[in-house]
Amino acid sequence: MDSHGVTGPVPPRTARVPIASVVAGETPRLDGISAEHVHLLATAAGPLPPVLVQRTTMRVVDGLHRLHAAIAAGHDTIEVEFFDGPERTAFVEAVRANISHGLPLTLADRRAAAERIVRLCPQWSDRMVAAVVGLSDKTVAKVRRGAATDVPPPDTRIGRDGRARPVNSTAGRWIASELIEQRPQASLREIAREAGISVSTVRDVRQRMSRGDAPVPALSAAVADPPVAVGPPVAPDGSSLLEGLKRDPSLRYNEVGRELLRWLELRTIRTTELGGIAERVPPHAAVIVAGVARRCAAVWENLAQELELRTDAPAEATRPPVRPGCRS
Repeated sequence: MDSHGVTGPVPPRTARVPIASVVAGETPRLDGISAEHVHLLATAAGPLPPVLVQRTTMRVVDGLHRLHAAIAAGHDTIEVEFFDGPERTAFVEAVRANISHGLPLTLADRRAAAERIVRLCPQWSDRMVAAVVGLSDKTVAKVRRGAATDVPPPDTRIGRDGRARPVNSTAGRWIASELIEQRPQASLREIAREAGISVSTVRDVRQRMSRGDAPVPALSAAVADPPVAVGPPVAPDGSSLLEGLKRDPSLRYNEVGRELLRWLELRTIRTTELGGIAERVPPHAAVIVAGVARRCAAVWENLAQELELRTDAPAEATRPPVRPGCRS
């Protein structure tokens, strides 16, 4: 389509071109061109499939043996199919094509191809690379570790479904835990989409929260902090202190501690839950609801004073500016 919105002619998908215009590209085969296979193709009775070439450079992406066979047979022209992808993905397409047809790639060829694709597309997941080169995802993971010294690790990986997911799911787990607290009825897929993690990871986060555990596994929780939210500041509440308690091993790993965490979870009101509450209270009940709130606050204040008497820590270290609410 040009600047006036008029659609131009569609470039041809295939064409017969002079062999002299075709550039012999690189091959994923470590041993290069097989003379035996070239002879086999040159003496074949029927027509050969088109050679895949990059449209902008006329460089061969797939079909070097067919190109050499046409030259050996004395042809001046050859049928080509155009590849319109960028230079970076031309090698990926070459590997994919050689896996699906023609002379099979050796195991060494495929491992070398995997290493190169990991360098070209470090954001691709092990499974996505494995699907291209015909190896297992575990083998690709080993290849990636071998190339890790000079390939900077990406923050996300793209899976076979085309979705980007974080390599380190710690931040995504914290985001998921916040979303689950705010919208407990939301589906696993909905939370996964917003947090940028897999459905199975969200399921694990939800199960951990139901047990009173931190959303991050123990090995990560010791060094991981909840991500810092970017946006307008909100009034602090008891939830941030409660999240710290959930990471306390002395509470997480015994039944009494987990029961205490569940008790606190049920009775702590988040600031976000209070939005619009006052407007929904009818005028004739406002004084009564205010009395309930003050009595709940007084109960929490008495508990806070009792607990502070049992510790040498200053009271202000644990008392948030906004008192936590209560649930009846």
